[in-house]
Amino acid sequence: MFNFLHTYTPDSLLISLGSINIYWYGIFIVTGILAGILVIIKLADYYQVSKNTIIDLIFYLILGGIIGARLYHILLELPFYLKQPSAIFKFWQGGLAIHGALITGIIIMIIMSRKYKLNFWLLGAIFTPGLALGQAIGRWGNYFNQELFGKPTNLIWGIPIEPANRIMEYFNNQFFHPAFLYESLGNLLIFTLLIYINYLVIKKNKPVKLVLLVYLFSYSILRFTLEFIRIDVTPIIFGLRLPQLVSLLIIIAVPIWWYFKIYKNQLLLKLTQGLE
Repeated sequence: MFNFLHTYTPDSLLISLGSINIYWYGIFIVTGILAGILVIIKLADYYQVSKNTIIDLIFYLILGGIIGARLYHILLELPFYLKQPSAIFKFWQGGLAIHGALITGIIIMIIMSRKYKLNFWLLGAIFTPGLALGQAIGRWGNYFNQELFGKPTNLIWGIPIEPANRIMEYFNNQFFHPAFLYESLGNLLIFTLLIYINYLVIKKNKPVKLVLLVYLFSYSILRFTLEFIRIDVTPIIFGLRLPQLVSLLIIIAVPIWWYFKIYKNQLLLKLTQGLE
């Protein structure tokens, strides 16, 4: 596999049928969505949530997630899109930011949990494993677009990047870290972890909140770490890349929230019961 990555230069176009072009990016995004849906429907069955309700939620989350991810990406690279506004609608060229999808996804789940009278955290437990799996698959679309790569490297799994896709600072370098692969493998591990936690929730009566919180925490650690090698353009705030800063805030917020909302309440309950 490493030799393949090191020697093969991908083409973003899968097939051209007259005026219709089919891109690898779209294929992997759709494949990731379908794989995620299968996981979501299976988990919903375990939690005894209506399949019709889940299908409605899937529709709104996919639509809202794509819009949110695109808008967030556009904000990250606003100077470019102000100069080339027509590029805003060229989804096949890539440009979906996961933090935008997470923000809109959480908002949609809050609204829909109230509409269907379902526990918000339960929806998080059902949907986040599918999201992690979808991310793991979808990242390969970035590979074929040659848009998600890291700093130059001499490692045997470094990937060749065409001159047209390199940034000027590293124009004379040929091989770069496959950041897409690191994130894909990381998301696959997160997916496995979330499935195991769902098992603990269903079989061992562990708090259902754990699933969404573990996803937010673990993915943020993954993203924070990978931002050190990523070289795509993004705003720098307090010396950190914007996605890195957002990830750091989540890494800090999740354990604080868990302590004050879950652990501390459980501790107080045990102390109260002990006094009785």
